[in-house]
Amino acid sequence: MPEQDPEYTPVIVGVGQINDRPEVPGDGLDPVALMVEALRRAETDAGGGLLADCDSLAVVAQIAWPQLNPVDGKVAEALGIDPLHRMQTALPNGDSPILLLHEAANRIGKGEAKICAITGGEALRTAGQLAALKKRQNGDKPNALRDATHRVRKGYAQSYGLVVPTDVYPLYENAGRAAYGQTLAEGQAESGTIWEGMSEVAAHSEGAWIRKPISADEVITPSGGNRLIAFPYTKFQVANSSVNQGAGFIVTSLAEARRRGIPEDRLVWLGHGAAAHESGNFLARDRYDASPSLATSIERTMKLNAVNADDLAHVELYSCFPCVPKMARRVLGWPLDKPATVFGGLTFGGGPIGNYMSHAVVAMVRNLRGTKDKGLLFANGGYATHNHTILLSGAPTDATFPQDFDYQAEADERRGDVPPLDEEYTGPATIESYTVHYDRDGSARSGVIVAKTPDGSRTLASVPGADAGTIAFLTGGKREPVGAGGVIRREGGELAIWHRG
Repeated sequence: MPEQDPEYTPVIVGVGQINDRPEVPGDGLDPVALMVEALRRAETDAGGGLLADCDSLAVVAQIAWPQLNPVDGKVAEALGIDPLHRMQTALPNGDSPILLLHEAANRIGKGEAKICAITGGEALRTAGQLAALKKRQNGDKPNALRDATHRVRKGYAQSYGLVVPTDVYPLYENAGRAAYGQTLAEGQAESGTIWEGMSEVAAHSEGAWIRKPISADEVITPSGGNRLIAFPYTKFQVANSSVNQGAGFIVTSLAEARRRGIPEDRLVWLGHGAAAHESGNFLARDRYDASPSLATSIERTMKLNAVNADDLAHVELYSCFPCVPKMARRVLGWPLDKPATVFGGLTFGGGPIGNYMSHAVVAMVRNLRGTKDKGLLFANGGYATHNHTILLSGAPTDATFPQDFDYQAEADERRGDVPPLDEEYTGPATIESYTVHYDRDGSARSGVIVAKTPDGSRTLASVPGADAGTIAFLTGGKREPVGAGGVIRREGGELAIWHRG
């Protein structure tokens, strides 16, 4: 393979990350300090002297300390640098680090920069601890993640309890299980197997937040320390956002790395990548058992790099909830018995909102250095909305930069018709997907049904927590609820109520 022009060939030269576990909450580092320390460690990892000449600083937006926003200028100031290009993402989506990595590579490929730094950090653990010290007038237990978003969501979906990702991703889990032909027990067993493997990786992963392996049964079985969140997910099956973590990495041109004497066996090369997205309105999706944009992002990346699953030594399949790596591994053809992470996943590695994949980049780079191996990074963000995949390699690739990674048109062509939304429907319907939301004591608070009407429209219906029979039907595993019929009625309240057929 002929070598590309080194001046326009991007390579990752330095990676760094930090966990902060203060004994006293007030002693904790804020997100800016976490980002700064991560980049300083990345600079040391690369041999030093890079940040002073940084041309571009890109930051993943943070939500833990909103009073610090915007943070990109504060990070630059703390580092004592003044890069010509400086930005932060509009939102802290899970695909943000891979998007910023790809954009940095393109910037180098265009000759717009020689040294690019990317970082992110969250301190939701400290934010939550500090919030807990404040007396709540209504007596509610503080929820750092919901509080930190500083958003009040109101609307049709939200009125039925579909507010944050933990409410929405179960729709993909339950629809996917039915589409795969799995029983509830089989679907949960797959989740447990993937998560057990992630916990084992985390146990040996520098920088992982929880470094104690747990069994598949422990993952999926509700207990005092593993309460039900939203059916069928327990606490161990959702992203662990209560962390103080920062991670960052530095990308330079190959020529710049050589000028600075960075050894070639410390470099990691970039391959091709692809991004595509679903509608930002999760009720305006064509289906919940698969994602055309997820499939396009992964399949197009594999095709562009002329590789298949057997050619990959490592993968990071985004793992905010089990439904995501389940969909991804089926598209990729990744075996269940091989690790789906290099860092530990968002439960055990840690789930610092939009910046998890920066930690995955750190871990992947360390795995690939000094080898000829290839690794795939697949990132997901929003409400199963944003997808970005890229290949990294311990040896040079044939990829050239800049490259167009937008494959939205291809994803849109694969998408089926989106059912129209009927917010006032009453009458017979069938279950398209569903979930049940739980209180902290493990009791069912309410259920929500995403239903299809006879004319193909989509509508929502609520299941009262007191309707023990319907809750048991939805969660008992004796019969698959997806596809089952029922009747939607309005009984004087603002919500439509589901009645079993």
